[in-house]
Amino acid sequence: MTDPSSIRLRLDATPAALVAAARGAPAAAPAAGEWTPTDIVRHLIVVEREVWHVRLAQLASEDHPRWEWAEPDRWLGEPGASLERLLDTFAADRAMTVLSVDALGPDSWTRRGTHATFGELDLGGLLGVLVDHDAEHLASFDVQADAPL
Repeated sequence: MTDPSSIRLRLDATPAALVAAARGAPAAAPAAGEWTPTDIVRHLIVVEREVWHVRLAQLASEDHPRWEWAEPDRWLGEPGASLERLLDTFAADRAMTVLSVDALGPDSWTRRGTHATFGELDLGGLLGVLVDHDAEHLASFDVQADAPL
C-alpha cells in the first residue's frame, strides 16, 4: 500500500510546483504541436475535474468501481483567462481533491476499484496514478524551459 502521508504531501505540493514551472517557462509552445504552459494548466484542470474528482466520488460511494482510461484534452472554460487565473483555478480544484481524500478517512485507503489500464487499485494506487500524471506534466516544463527561443 502506498504511504498516505507521502501521497498527501505530493498532492499538496503540486500547485506550488506548477506555479513555479509555468511562470518560469516561455509562454510559447516549445515546438509545433507542443502545448504551451497555459495548455498544460488547462489540461490539468480538466483532468482534476473530470477524472480525479469523479473517481474519488465513485470510490466513496460505490463498491469496487470500474474506471476506463481517460485523458481529457484541455479545459475550455474561461477562454480569455490569464495563466495566473488558470493556476489559481487548478489550485482550487486540487484543494477540493485533497478535501475529498481527507473526507474518505484513513480506513478508505483499503477501498479498491479496477482501472482498465492499471488493474486493481486501492486508494493509494489511484492517487499514485494522479501524482505520476502531475509529475509527467511538471517534467515537460523542464523541456520547455530549455527550448530555444
